[in-house]
Amino acid sequence: MSCAVGGALVFASFSSSATVTSSSTAASKHHRKVAATAHAAPRAKRVAMVSRRTTTVTTRTTVRFIETPSQSVGYAAGLHSTEDPLLLRSGAALVLDQDTHEVLYSKNSEAVLPIASLSKLMTALVISEAHQPLDEVLEITNDDIDTEKNTSSRLRPGTQLTRGVMLHLALMSSENRAANALGRNYPGGLAAFIPAMNAKAHELGMLDTHYVEPTGLSSQNKSSARDLAVLVNAAHQVPLLREYSTTPSLDVELGRRQVQFHTTDRLVANPTWDIGLQKTGFINEAGQCLVMQAQMAGRKLIMVLLDSAGKYSRIADAERIRKWVTSNHTAPAPTARAATDAS
Repeated sequence: MSCAVGGALVFASFSSSATVTSSSTAASKHHRKVAATAHAAPRAKRVAMVSRRTTTVTTRTTVRFIETPSQSVGYAAGLHSTEDPLLLRSGAALVLDQDTHEVLYSKNSEAVLPIASLSKLMTALVISEAHQPLDEVLEITNDDIDTEKNTSSRLRPGTQLTRGVMLHLALMSSENRAANALGRNYPGGLAAFIPAMNAKAHELGMLDTHYVEPTGLSSQNKSSARDLAVLVNAAHQVPLLREYSTTPSLDVELGRRQVQFHTTDRLVANPTWDIGLQKTGFINEAGQCLVMQAQMAGRKLIMVLLDSAGKYSRIADAERIRKWVTSNHTAPAPTARAATDAS
């Protein structure tokens, strides 16, 4: 039988557990004979032991879960039915060489989709270019509480952290309240910050991109894989954003407590990956998202994965792309003349 459980298709085969009990026929006859003798001669009591064999038959129940894509905007638009030689679980993807701008792989790269917390990369870029003091203390307020998706946070109203720590948490741990506080404390507040985000997108040529808030919790924050590759390249030019986005963890003092925050990208802690900048994102409308700059196969690559179906599928897609790039797109070794010219 099959049933849908939380977006997962479950196949279950059920069988019973049976207990079979058998008794020896000879023992039964002997028991009856003994009983008759006991009635005839009560003084000569005899006890007969009847042996029983008990056999337990146990069968296992097998339940197999098959994960199905969430009903994201991209899935509803049919992006996951696109023919894909790499069999990626992402509805849209783009891989390009950062130096030459050669496109190595493209799948629905012009589709405009919700981008979730990838929005925080633009938030961080605008904050970094505002040159506000990173050591200035900001405070989390009720205005920073998420009323869009009702997500939780360890940064309670009244928490005071420096702008630098807020920026670090927004990039590394995708902290929504920190990102909103950064925008709220921008000169002119959110009313000025959101236009600044859109102005920066337009300046970079990201014509398919639009922001309505700094966290990405709204599905109205939209972009394309092509535009996001441009954003990754621009953000990668800022050393602070490279550092903050690739930190595995950070200890933060919250009042009297010291709390450890971690990266949302498990590839950051993987020693086989050389990641220069990254950002993850997820809301139901956007699916699982991941952008990064990484070095592999002798190349500096920018990778964008949008609307990936499944909790770990964006990581699996990144690994699949790396294997494919390493096998098919390794940068050619420099010639002897080129090496001489470089020296």
